[in-house]
Amino acid sequence: MQRPSFRSGATGSTVGGRPMTILPDVSNGAPYDNRPDDAMSFDVSADAYQRFMGRYSDPLGATFVEQLDLHAGQRVLDVGAGPGALTVLLAAELGVSSVAAIDPSASFVAALRERLPGLDAREATADALPFASDTFDLAVAQLVVHFMPDPVAGFREMARVVRPGGTVAASGWDFAGGRSPLALFWQAAHAVDPDGDDDAERPGGRAGALVDIFEAAGLRDVRGGEITVSVPYRDIDDWWQPYELGVGPAGAYLAGLPEERRNEIKERAIELVGTGAGIIESTAWTAFGTV
Repeated sequence: MQRPSFRSGATGSTVGGRPMTILPDVSNGAPYDNRPDDAMSFDVSADAYQRFMGRYSDPLGATFVEQLDLHAGQRVLDVGAGPGALTVLLAAELGVSSVAAIDPSASFVAALRERLPGLDAREATADALPFASDTFDLAVAQLVVHFMPDPVAGFREMARVVRPGGTVAASGWDFAGGRSPLALFWQAAHAVDPDGDDDAERPGGRAGALVDIFEAAGLRDVRGGEITVSVPYRDIDDWWQPYELGVGPAGAYLAGLPEERRNEIKERAIELVGTGAGIIESTAWTAFGTV
């Protein structure tokens, strides 16, 4: 029996044959006031993050790397590297000594160092990079723009550490268009808690937003695109349990609810996706610019 495939889009979207609610396109790439739980919701183990988002960021990173035009001799910085989904791929292409990575989470930096011995991994944020100007040929940020307090300042800082003629590149989920891997979760949550928060307003999460941010940061010859990944899950528990790990805003939101309300959201999710195996299709926006 063929497994159901769930996909969403801005027009006529369906989830398992049902209409899908699409949230307003309100992300505008402007400086963003991070929600209070943003930093703490990523203060988790690398294993928890991998179970929650790694299943999507790994295949996204594989395609993203193919679009970076990497070649021997380049030095690359991975900004907001997390546990290293993209960093590992960059190191495989260029060698560990040619890659550096930063992340504000101490647990993620420790995981990076353990995963890639010899890697220059530092605890830092995108808007205060601990590197001299013109150090790298390329700076990349996968799924980081959504959590930058000021995305324009963050990408301007990334451009500072890249040599003239080098490249800054980034990706971010299509939150406003309802095509992120979390779209089904938020649809189930809104059915139970219509006033509940979600990711729709996060910067870089709508069509054209990443390109706008790059241009505002002073990058040249900016071009945008998108990447779609398909991720299977075994059953409803395989899909649902990562949300119970408290990772990211979705996990923090769920953890803050009483058990009865959490169970109601899960039951609504079962109505949307069923109890068997399926595939989640998710789309991320990309942007590439020249320093």
